[in-house]
Amino acid sequence: MDMKTVLSTIDAEKVEYVDFRIVDLLGRQHHVTVPAYAVDEGTFRNGVAFDGSSLTGYKSIEESDMVAMPDPTTAFIDPFVEAKTMNIICNIVNPDNTVYTRDPRGIALKAEAYLQQTGLATAAYFGPESEFFLFDNVRYASGPSGSFFHIDSEEAFWNTGKEGQNLGYKVRNKGGYFPVQPTDSQMDIRNEMCTMMTKCGMHVERHHHEVATAGQGEINFRFDTLTRTADNLLLFKYIVRNVAAKHGKTATFMPKPIVGDNGSGMHVHQSLFNGDTPLFYEQGGYANLSETALHYIGGILHHAPALIALTNPSTNSFKRLVPGYEAPVNLVFSKGNRSAAVRIPIAAVTPKASRIEFRTPDSTANPYLAFAAMLMAGLDGIKRKLDPRELGFGPLDKNIYDLSDAEKHEIKSAPGSLAEALVALEQDHDFLLEGNVFTKEVIEGWIAQKRGEIEQVERTVNPKEYELYYDL
Repeated sequence: MDMKTVLSTIDAEKVEYVDFRIVDLLGRQHHVTVPAYAVDEGTFRNGVAFDGSSLTGYKSIEESDMVAMPDPTTAFIDPFVEAKTMNIICNIVNPDNTVYTRDPRGIALKAEAYLQQTGLATAAYFGPESEFFLFDNVRYASGPSGSFFHIDSEEAFWNTGKEGQNLGYKVRNKGGYFPVQPTDSQMDIRNEMCTMMTKCGMHVERHHHEVATAGQGEINFRFDTLTRTADNLLLFKYIVRNVAAKHGKTATFMPKPIVGDNGSGMHVHQSLFNGDTPLFYEQGGYANLSETALHYIGGILHHAPALIALTNPSTNSFKRLVPGYEAPVNLVFSKGNRSAAVRIPIAAVTPKASRIEFRTPDSTANPYLAFAAMLMAGLDGIKRKLDPRELGFGPLDKNIYDLSDAEKHEIKSAPGSLAEALVALEQDHDFLLEGNVFTKEVIEGWIAQKRGEIEQVERTVNPKEYELYYDL
């Protein structure tokens, strides 16, 4: 919709409120709600003022005035609010209407504009597979007198011996892939999530239970352009959380909420097009990939250590990135091999569906920043003709976990911690600065924010330390 269509829809649909949404540096959405009668053309021209000092990673208190500029193309009716409410995503600008360089959505838009400027392609398409858990209860605390977390799920394998009514049909550890009901206890909830997504304009492709016990699920929605997909991913998380809450459950996208079972990733499918022509397909090439696609892969894998500081930006991310849980810690590419960081899907793939899948990311990433960074890495690979074969990234069409120690030693690995990834980003970020897509200030601010999080985690006494050291 454009501005006039939005305003006419507000009148025609008797919308009572308009919810303007922005996203902070970390990827959390925030909103301010305005009565519909107060929204007019001036709202779209002048924006909505807010306090930038109250959002993580934005302005300091002495320069806190910011403006949210509504993007009418993102408007939809919110299905979770009793009073009829229209949601609109906003870009963030300074009071003088200049670009605010730390606006994550603005960075995504700049990445798409830069792609056009390069002449390498006209559009980049992204399709994330964001996994999540639905728990029935979660408790956690961290303080000077104690720290703990406790989760529970009616289908968790640890509840096989639970007293009271117990119908069995629990999901075994690593045994949750595609079971039917009643073992899959959450099909109706996922159906409702998909229905809500469709009503909000998303195109759902499929959903299913995932590998882990305790309510792990996945819903796939159709790919779109970079910024639009990031918009859709935030809408996706909003819908998953609110439908879960309606059913008395809580949704989390944490990469590793359960010890000893699979974590939740966000595999990101990517492709480039020039108009209607797919640029990643070449019949007869490895996995029918073009040289352009291989160079894009070269850029992703060459810059992966730095990228991971943006695509896996939590200390918890690296509890997922360990061998043995289908986690793609190995910086190689392969057709069909899910143990590789970059996989090339080959099942039921047409020329227009030819794509690469970066499997390392997770959903603690801010999608605007993560997708923009992946595109910039891929474009750098194309411009510099980085051949992943010459750089030692494969292809490797074996089960990596079955290789000998000598063979494994030859494979480059993802950083082992967020601290390592931040050092890599510090040392390798020039590719992000091209076209002024990212700025040094954004990267330095991101690194400072994340190092602060690491410090908090490292200074907190872990319950496991009591088990290991209390009696020494």
